[in-house]
Amino acid sequence: MNDQRPLNPLQRILRSLGPAIITASVVLGPGSILSASKIGHTYQYQMIWVLVIAVIMMIAMTAMSARLGIQLKGTICDELASRAGRPIAAATGIILFLIAACFQFSNNLGILAAVEPFIDKDSNISLAIIIGMNVFIIMALYGFKHLYRHIEKLMKLLVGIMMVAFAINLFQVQPDWLAALYGFIPSIPEGTFETILPKWDASAGKVADNMTPLVALYATTFSVAGAFYQSYLVRQKGWTRNDLKQGLTDSVLGISALGLITMMVLITAAAVLYQNPDVTKLKSIADVAKGLEPGFGKWGMIIFSLGIFAGAFSSFLVNAMIGGSILADGFGLGGYIDLKWPKLFTVLALLVGMAVAIFTKTQGKAPVGLIIFAQSLTVLGIPMLAIAMLWLATRADMKGENKIPAWMKILGFIGLFSSVFLALRTAVKLILPLING
Repeated sequence: MNDQRPLNPLQRILRSLGPAIITASVVLGPGSILSASKIGHTYQYQMIWVLVIAVIMMIAMTAMSARLGIQLKGTICDELASRAGRPIAAATGIILFLIAACFQFSNNLGILAAVEPFIDKDSNISLAIIIGMNVFIIMALYGFKHLYRHIEKLMKLLVGIMMVAFAINLFQVQPDWLAALYGFIPSIPEGTFETILPKWDASAGKVADNMTPLVALYATTFSVAGAFYQSYLVRQKGWTRNDLKQGLTDSVLGISALGLITMMVLITAAAVLYQNPDVTKLKSIADVAKGLEPGFGKWGMIIFSLGIFAGAFSSFLVNAMIGGSILADGFGLGGYIDLKWPKLFTVLALLVGMAVAIFTKTQGKAPVGLIIFAQSLTVLGIPMLAIAMLWLATRADMKGENKIPAWMKILGFIGLFSSVFLALRTAVKLILPLING
């Protein structure tokens, strides 16, 4: 006799969420919240359609990565090593680790941005929080067994907190819902695409780029590195060929949650910040929180900060895991977070991020050289990850029961072309100051 009660719709949805909710968690960090807020501030509701396209691309790439994780004999780095040589796999791991480690400091600062409205900024509390969070994560890495299960539960909790927090704020500001619906219809505000690539503004002595907010929104939603790690997560989940359908459902639901939360932030910013004379520039999450505070009130601000904290903490943990796991696997040392070397390299990524965040707080400025180095790595690294996945997905042996659906590969190639375009734009922005400086 089966004594199990039938699941209600909410329980079925929660059961369907797995690896992709972890992928969504790392993507939905401070950068995603900041870029969505900038779009709302600059374009109001007009560019929601860009977010929708980015979500569709991310679903396709994540679903394709999940199928590779289930269907390939080894991990992606294992397959790259056996088919293309260990140096290719090692280079993939090194580049992804360096990108994750370099940008890990922004996740530390994102956590601070969520709590700084409620603490004394001139005290040492900020430094204590940074150090305490990193120590806590390191202790958890070594204190828990079967880490995947605990991380999945934690990410579901954090995504739920973000969903509720940003939804409360969204309905509190009472946006123009009809205008928001029109934002799903593609339109291009005048002057947005005057130049496809950045150009040098001699009069201002800096790079001019009208597309920066749009590029940031797309790039922080369509994360090739996050999708790449999905193949590792489904293996740690223990999924087999019997779970292929589940893998697609997981990708659709998990990444759709990412898109929904980002859209709520965008619409909230559009309602409060658009043409707001008191808000001229948004350079950080703290600027966003400060600009939204008059529209929220004290309790609304606390709720918004809770959402920021959940987003920053989820990215804080998973970003370091991605860098550590892929680096270890690139060298053939295993890619599962429960293993020795992935843990050690994850700790290394955490320590790098903590050190840079402490430097930034004590010196009062971001490490420009490190940011440029990380941006330079993305020029090579992100397209390389997309090429690796598509190369494996189109191999001669990926036929029959191993065949990757055509729609995934088509959207995957579109995603590759877009990542190459974004890498080209990044390269131009890095080169122009050197040429004209």
